[in-house]
Amino acid sequence: MQATSYTYDPETRTGSVLLDDGTPVDFDAAAFDAGGLRLLRPGQRVRIEGPGEGAGLRITLVTLQTF
Repeated sequence: MQATSYTYDPETRTGSVLLDDGTPVDFDAAAFDAGGLRLLRPGQRVRIEGPGEGAGLRITLVTLQTF
């Protein structure tokens, strides 16, 4: 699933994304670390994975969207 990076705190490695319908969903440090990223800027397109849908989605992986 794709989303747009909305917030990111480099100290805690946590943040949130906006789903394509505008729903904000938080992610924890474990999801960020699982993607192998070092930094995330607001507005970047990302690929996310996790169980659930919409606001109930629990993100387990955040990576950069590649084409």
